[in-house]
Amino acid sequence: MLKSKFDIVQWGPDRLRIGPWRGDHEVAFVAPVVGRATTADTVERCLEVLAGRGYQSVITAALTSSEQQAFLDLHFEVRERLHLLRHDLTALPDRSDHRLRRALPFDHAAVLAVDQRAFDTFWRFDRDGLTDARRATPSSRFRVAAEHGVIGYAITGRAGAAGYLQRLAVDPDHHHRGVGTALVGDALWWAKRHGVRAMLVNTQQANLAALTLYEKLGFAPEEHGLAVLERSLTDLRP
Repeated sequence: MLKSKFDIVQWGPDRLRIGPWRGDHEVAFVAPVVGRATTADTVERCLEVLAGRGYQSVITAALTSSEQQAFLDLHFEVRERLHLLRHDLTALPDRSDHRLRRALPFDHAAVLAVDQRAFDTFWRFDRDGLTDARRATPSSRFRVAAEHGVIGYAITGRAGAAGYLQRLAVDPDHHHRGVGTALVGDALWWAKRHGVRAMLVNTQQANLAALTLYEKLGFAPEEHGLAVLERSLTDLRP
């Protein structure tokens, strides 16, 4: 079983995942459990819990426009906007010749090293962030591209008929060699095999390389994107 510093908190039917943001014990992370709506009352109770644990501020997961409202009602502000793209899984890319395999525990350090090189500071995973990405959906797939060491990885999740490309990272020294294409293709084929009807992925608005890759592989932008929100908790501290 995967272990993480993230907790599940629940009030009535609403459930949220909470824990430290990237290992920072002054900044909290909060995310609605996939497939569940969240009310402002639940968010308010969650904020009281986080303030009581000593957090100074809180950052959300990437939220849809409908998910954002409960947080915006409680004075969250937009930290970053993201593109949201969807693949209907009707036309899949050809399978790649790149060597992909299941990620093993001894790969985690190398995976995190790739992640550090692929993303700027705000978006980088620590070990708990990696674990949380794998636990965000009921089923997940964790694959690495290996070539004298790990050069890229992908985490894909599914919840019922919905699929999510949770994370894709390729070492910058191995860009433009088809590694990202292979990992995305593997994710799409896995999702299709398990009855997923649509795959979602998000990427930063400034990440034009990722956006180009996803569109080339058959993803189409959704009309409404996502947003990461943030809020200070100092007004709730005792």
